[in-house]
Amino acid sequence: MASQKKNQIDMCHGPLFSKIVFFTIPLMLTNIMQLLFHAADLIVVGQFAPGTALAAVGATSGLTTLVLNVFFGLATGINVLVARYTGARDPEKVSQNVHTAAAIALYWGICMAVIGILISRPMLRLMGTPENILDKASLYMWIYCAGMPFVIFFNFGSAILRAVGDTKRPMLFMFICGVINVLLNLFFVLVFKWDVAGVALATKISNAVSAWLIYRVLSKSPGGIRLMPKKICIHKTALNETLRIGPPAAVQGSCFSISNITIQASVNSFGWQAIAGNTAAMSLEGLVYVASSSLFYSAISFTGQNHGAKKYKRIIRSIFYCLICTCIASLSIGLTFLVFGKELLSIYNSDPEVIRWGLVRFRILLVTYFLCGIMDVISGSLRGLGHSFKPMLVTILGVCVFRIIWVACVFPIDRSMVCLMISYPVSWIVVSTINGFILFLICRKLLRNARCRKFD
Repeated sequence: MASQKKNQIDMCHGPLFSKIVFFTIPLMLTNIMQLLFHAADLIVVGQFAPGTALAAVGATSGLTTLVLNVFFGLATGINVLVARYTGARDPEKVSQNVHTAAAIALYWGICMAVIGILISRPMLRLMGTPENILDKASLYMWIYCAGMPFVIFFNFGSAILRAVGDTKRPMLFMFICGVINVLLNLFFVLVFKWDVAGVALATKISNAVSAWLIYRVLSKSPGGIRLMPKKICIHKTALNETLRIGPPAAVQGSCFSISNITIQASVNSFGWQAIAGNTAAMSLEGLVYVASSSLFYSAISFTGQNHGAKKYKRIIRSIFYCLICTCIASLSIGLTFLVFGKELLSIYNSDPEVIRWGLVRFRILLVTYFLCGIMDVISGSLRGLGHSFKPMLVTILGVCVFRIIWVACVFPIDRSMVCLMISYPVSWIVVSTINGFILFLICRKLLRNARCRKFD
């Protein structure tokens, strides 16, 4: 029991900044290692398979991100609710949400795997994927979708552990599975010559191991987060609460993906070298994005627990500290990557033309990723406070609709990669400004209603 508790962080008492840092660092490392699953695929096929193999895997990035963001959104709802009831010290409600989350992960994961397999190839065609890489891209997606339940279960389980302050064990599990993934990548590609199929299969086997490890932890955890197979079912109240918070977050994540698919389709028009360069750059940018995505989850967990405990002053301080951390981390990593951009891109593919396309994307986005971090922290804070519909609506308009309009109206005037990339920071500024004003109004109302309350 004691060993389980020591992995958790009490977010409602004690020094706040240090707890946010200790919570976020393992989460960042976990996200980095999760990204390395995909990066290992790209590096192995880029170095040991035909050049079109890298483009084939890269052409699927928009679809895979779309699928994942749907379930990350649902996991966000679980994170918020488990954190809130943990802060409110209500283990029965925590247990209901945990077992409902497990049921959603298993049942919905299987359904989405089947749907994904059926629609992958038509979607790739719709995105304008070149014919010379369509077969390989379709094969990668089929294998990817078949292993979807494992990915979903791991992320749902990680969301539960994050809600109680445990980010260390998911980090450890991701490291173990990352090593397995790299070794299997090399084995399948170098020994069996399976290229795209090999890296996809290696990743799915690793996902299965990570899902099993997270299940083992939850099944042995104390208190409300303990997962018992016989109790896995959908509790109506927990489901309703999850559906109130999760789907809007899922829609928001999907909007990012839909807009990125639109941009990916435009990138596809430049040819396979542009696709490969853009893919390599996106993979490396993912390592920059972990700063903002990790602070997004930190904001959710800290605001969620303190909201449940009615500690409103700590909510304000949590948001402030998360904003500072995401700006520092995003700028530090982004500028470092920009300085060594050519060398980093050459890890994926040594073709000078591929590297040139990747550098075009780098020069626009790496210096502006802190704006994405600000946007994510504000969005995560709103969700931790139980407001999910408002940021969803703002994101649909400020990201999805805005970028689609950009591609349809601005891009035809200047058909260049630079023009496409500029749409990202502009949309981040729009969404951050609107959601930031909403968050300010909500926090002011909380403090006004609790004016007579004694704060920590």
